[in-house]
Amino acid sequence: MGKITGFLEIERKDKSYKPVKERIKNFQEFTVKLDKTDLSKQGARCMDCGIPYCHTGCPVNNIIPDWNDLVYNNQWEEAIKVLHSTNNFPEFTGRICPAPCEESCTLNIDDKPVTIKSIECAIVDNAWEKGLIAPQLPKNKTNKSVAIVGSGPAGMAAAQQLLRAGHDVVLFEKHQKIGGLLRYGIPDFKMEKQLIDRRQEQMEAEGLIVKNNTEVGKDIEFKDLANDYDAVLLTGGAEIPRNLDIPGRNLQGIEFAMDFLPKQNKIVSGEMKMPTNFISAKDKNVVVIGGGDTGSDCIGTSIRQGASKVTQLEIMPIPPEKENKSLTWPNWPLKMRVSSSQEEGAHRDFSVLTSKFIGKDGKINGLVCNKVDADLKIIPNTEFNIEADLVLLAMGFLGPITKNINFKSNLDLDSRGNILANQDDYMTSIDGVFSAGDMRRGQSLVVWAIREGRQAAHSIDKFLMGKTDLPR
Repeated sequence: MGKITGFLEIERKDKSYKPVKERIKNFQEFTVKLDKTDLSKQGARCMDCGIPYCHTGCPVNNIIPDWNDLVYNNQWEEAIKVLHSTNNFPEFTGRICPAPCEESCTLNIDDKPVTIKSIECAIVDNAWEKGLIAPQLPKNKTNKSVAIVGSGPAGMAAAQQLLRAGHDVVLFEKHQKIGGLLRYGIPDFKMEKQLIDRRQEQMEAEGLIVKNNTEVGKDIEFKDLANDYDAVLLTGGAEIPRNLDIPGRNLQGIEFAMDFLPKQNKIVSGEMKMPTNFISAKDKNVVVIGGGDTGSDCIGTSIRQGASKVTQLEIMPIPPEKENKSLTWPNWPLKMRVSSSQEEGAHRDFSVLTSKFIGKDGKINGLVCNKVDADLKIIPNTEFNIEADLVLLAMGFLGPITKNINFKSNLDLDSRGNILANQDDYMTSIDGVFSAGDMRRGQSLVVWAIREGRQAAHSIDKFLMGKTDLPR
């Protein structure tokens, strides 16, 4: 694939970012993309490695060497066909996926993998610009109906696959707009929301019916869906945030990340006007507890709101600067990573346990912390304080919200509170009811949600028709 000697002749080159001082002035995307000449050269670096481990690194099993070769040869129209054969929404993953494919790339053995993520994003962006993406209508209708609950990437991917198989699909979303975490959790500076709107328009042209502001279990009963539709797919998110129940938790100014981030996203999109009680990071000492992607999103949002200082605390030890390739490759390695938001000015501290929130007049003004060892046990005589006017809890999610749907008497749950359904057919304990994405597997990546949505669609089509041509 690519040019046989390309990886020997051409150095790795990836996208860049606008300067920090410029990009933090707004919530717009700030990636500086490679031009087609550079992208062709980067595609040329894809070597004839024999076993393309990038396939196994990618949850949707993108056929990466093929579209690298097509970009190298400037066959962009063919490239989008190959890319869409495994991934419904590469403009999402091309922006926000952590790119496990690049960690699995054979050229990553010496830290110079092919710029797979940038090439992927360029292929789909070019396809939209050139008008190569259009609604795909089924040859025949099946007269079978499917209700999908939850419009995140899993629900969207399943909906599009089922529509193209000829089924009638209704997508139920409790919020005003579809997209789930893509829309309300991920800031616009990482992925602007017109990308979701554009896909919704395509899917509606393919026959999708969207019912927004409709919460199943509240506005419509779950049992009615099971009775009224030939199949039901549950693809809600893992929305229950992990709490930090320590002294002082009731102080004002301690917010869950997923209460903080969606409000800013709604303001950016115009879905919500600035409320009088809006909790902003402006001129505040912000402490983000949690070192993952959601924590980074809180950092970037706080900085754009005008925070005076942002500190991120992580209970785990500081990871190594570089992984031992002989032990980890081609698997995802644990190593020090710096997100674009973290490089904008956040102070990061590792092996820190917050033991108490302190405040004055009912408002947060500090944290009492300790250092912990590798077993997460407090190291004696390491107590210290951190000033804080706003604390954002970004410590992950515990599972789906099920209180408004009578799951417990009908649908089996696993030990973590997720809907119990296997990866063979995604069927729950109720015949004809399926589940996929974070609601089934727990908190995970967008690319995993797309994979599960596609595979669930395969199983639903087979359940309804006895056979299926949808890819698995």
